Amino acid sequence: MPRRTAETRHEIGEVGTDLIDVLIAFHHPTRRWLHEILALEGPASVGTLAGRTGLAVGSVSHHLKPLHQQGFIEPAPDLARDTRESWWRVVPRSVTWGIDDFAADTPARLVADQAEAENFRHQVRAMQQWLANAGGTTEEWRRSATSMDTLTRATSDQLRDLAERLQDVVTAWVSECREDEDAHPDADRAPVRVIARTFPTGAVRP
Repeated sequence: MPRRTAETRHEIGEVGTDLIDVLIAFHHPTRRWLHEILALEGPASVGTLAGRTGLAVGSVSHHLKPLHQQGFIEPAPDLARDTRESWWRVVPRSVTWGIDDFAADTPARLVADQAEAENFRHQVRAMQQWLANAGGTTEEWRRSATSMDTLTRATSDQLRDLAERLQDVVTAWVSECREDEDAHPDADRAPVRVIARTFPTGAVRP
């Protein structure tokens, strides 16, 4: 996760119970799946999400509750056809954090470790899904997708500098994409996921 100063690191406030609740709410495979559906496909009712995922209506409601409590989604009653429908939409927000925000050998650190591991598994699943379905996309989209893997010796300061540069590039690129979508809403677009990991490593054993 990208690092920020103490003043800007957490939009939700000080490190503590609130941040732990956010990590528990978001870093759950089913809840993250539901959140991404709402983010990519737009507002939806509980019934629509149940049909889209194959989950029971009660299960969808159960998972939406912590997302709502932690500010990731909000009710959208204006979209309901009657009072029996429960509609939800995504609330734009971001949370940055790091493992070293939590003292070692504490329950909070355990939650953070598990959240980081689940975040990695989520990224792996996303890449596996792309590889499995790449044949169903156009050649233009396949050529546009990329991956990179490099190995070099660097200091911790240089590694931190690279992480900050990558974050700045991605942030600027996302902003440009959103501005272009507003200006050219009819252009051919698809959801694009950017994953970058920088970390010290040794030789990888097969």
